[in-house]
Amino acid sequence: MRLSKLFTSTSKDAPADETAKNAQLLIRAGFIHKEMAGVYSYLPLGLKVIENIKTVVREEMNKLGGQEFLMTSLQRKELWEKTDRWDDKKVDIWFKSKLQNDTEVGLAWSHEEPITDMIREFIASYRDLPAYVYQFQNKLRNEVRAKSGIMRCREFLMKDLYSYSKTEQEHQKFYDVVTKAYLNIFDQVGLGDITYFTFASGGAFTQFSHEFQTLTDAGEDTIYLNRSKKLAVNEEVYNDDVLKQLDLKKEDLEKVKAAELGNIFSFGTTKSEQLDLYFVDEKGKKQSAVLGSYGIGISRLMGVVAEVLSDDKGLVWPENIAPAKAIIINLGAEQEVTKAADELYESLQTEGIEVLYDDRELSAGEKFADADLIGVPYRVVISNKTLKEDKFELKKRSSQDVELVDTRGIIDALR
Repeated sequence: MRLSKLFTSTSKDAPADETAKNAQLLIRAGFIHKEMAGVYSYLPLGLKVIENIKTVVREEMNKLGGQEFLMTSLQRKELWEKTDRWDDKKVDIWFKSKLQNDTEVGLAWSHEEPITDMIREFIASYRDLPAYVYQFQNKLRNEVRAKSGIMRCREFLMKDLYSYSKTEQEHQKFYDVVTKAYLNIFDQVGLGDITYFTFASGGAFTQFSHEFQTLTDAGEDTIYLNRSKKLAVNEEVYNDDVLKQLDLKKEDLEKVKAAELGNIFSFGTTKSEQLDLYFVDEKGKKQSAVLGSYGIGISRLMGVVAEVLSDDKGLVWPENIAPAKAIIINLGAEQEVTKAADELYESLQTEGIEVLYDDRELSAGEKFADADLIGVPYRVVISNKTLKEDKFELKKRSSQDVELVDTRGIIDALR
């Protein structure tokens, strides 16, 4: 991607009403556009990051035996009334509307009800279970406060996985496997060392849940953390009974701020019983399926990475979710320098390595500043000086060290 052809551009300033660090940086770097409070559009560079995060998550979900699909955001009122989650007094984040025929509909904030209703068509026998399905979809929640950039939005991209098991034991086994997969995901995106399995309230979902909380002062949650056990308790359920259950002592816990990246819930057989999801077991008896729900905020994860891993110069993307592996910077107006930069750009594309190419007519200082702001893992500089040695300057975004390498060395480093 040539920056001269990119319809977006970097900026020295973020919107005056944007206070969140993640949104300020992402807007300035040209990754997102603010439509209104809590609502953002994802521009080409931002969409690349989103798609790369989805790839990391998708690979882990597929390893679990998950099957990807996509459901509608429009929700039937009568379906949610069956589970007592349509009432605004029970769930206060609904966006609701009406069709032309006055039929009342909701815009999805979660999908347990419609997925359970749909899957009734495909589950009749114990031989049909377990079943694991997941999707990537925009969720809409009528948040009262949306002030943390893309870490808390009224519209956001979520991965939601749903499991249907024959027994509680079978469900718990899968629940534990998902927990490990989630921790692996957060490790892959550079947040593993500061993300903790957290005991929390189930809210509108169930009595209790588990969250994956990442330490950051920009987070809206307060958790009590035991670093050695890699375990935490959300302030909302912090009491003596819970601590006793988890074998935790108050004196060993540290009070910290955190942002929730994922959550997992056990619904037991409640949803199945409410929505008539039954199967016939090995003995010919009618049984209710056990439901589990597992979410990761994809766009929120992007925001937390931007918030936590950035520095005073700009964004710092981990390699596997960055919008590109490197940015090529052409510092020469001479034809020979431009030719060498063009050839390197083409060579890397031929090798299947995604790079940005800063071919704009700007000063070296402006190009370096933009490279740091955009935050891709490597910077490759071509100038008269490097051309004389038939080499390029290679520098990691997270390091001050610069080395001179030839084209083969650049390919090997980026691959």
